[in-house]
Amino acid sequence: MASFRNSPAIHHRSLVLNPSSQSPVFYPCFRRSARFIIKAEQTAAAATKLPSQDKSGRRQALAVGAIATCISLFNATSSSFAAEAKKGFQAVLDKKDGYSFLYPFGWQEVVIEGQDKVLKDVIEPLESVSVNIVQTGKESIRDLGSPQEVAEVLIKKVLAPPSQKTKLIEAAERNEDGETYYTFEFIAQAPNFTRHALGVISIGNGKFYTVTTGANERRWDKMKDRLHTVIDSFKIFNV
Repeated sequence: MASFRNSPAIHHRSLVLNPSSQSPVFYPCFRRSARFIIKAEQTAAAATKLPSQDKSGRRQALAVGAIATCISLFNATSSSFAAEAKKGFQAVLDKKDGYSFLYPFGWQEVVIEGQDKVLKDVIEPLESVSVNIVQTGKESIRDLGSPQEVAEVLIKKVLAPPSQKTKLIEAAERNEDGETYYTFEFIAQAPNFTRHALGVISIGNGKFYTVTTGANERRWDKMKDRLHTVIDSFKIFNV
């Protein structure tokens, strides 16, 4: 039977939200390309003053080669990001904690104490995704029990307050790149709203990862495909 008694408490409580600003993305390699171009032009200009045209030619060839290499790397990186991205989604890549996932375009990052990362729709507050991480001595999510057992405990003790009625709809296991993930779907009913939610959990890097996303029940049919994309895209990697 799943138990979280020996694990640190996982806090999922909403506090003051502080929307963070988005910053433009700059590619250092592209800036270096610009410097190489300037250097190449300076070298070409200086060549008219050098007695040896061979020496000038070699310098220009080196500069052009450096430009081509950097542009090639830049294009390869861009292609890699494009391959991982999906239309209508943006990517999160956390190299420190070792995880990545996609989230719908337009969601904003907010700060909630106890959460590693939270992104949400500013108009529909129940449409969000949160990542929680705690240390664990377990090596696999299977050490805690079956998908159904673990999901039931997590939903009742962590993901919903005691005042809400919860129902586990389904739970399953998936394996990808040698990692095991438990995914589940549930409903949490409060007095004034019902949230239809999805979750995925996994263990790696000595950490227990919990990711949840969802929407108001009235918008579930419209959002469910996008929310499944969020959960299905979640991956952990060694750090």
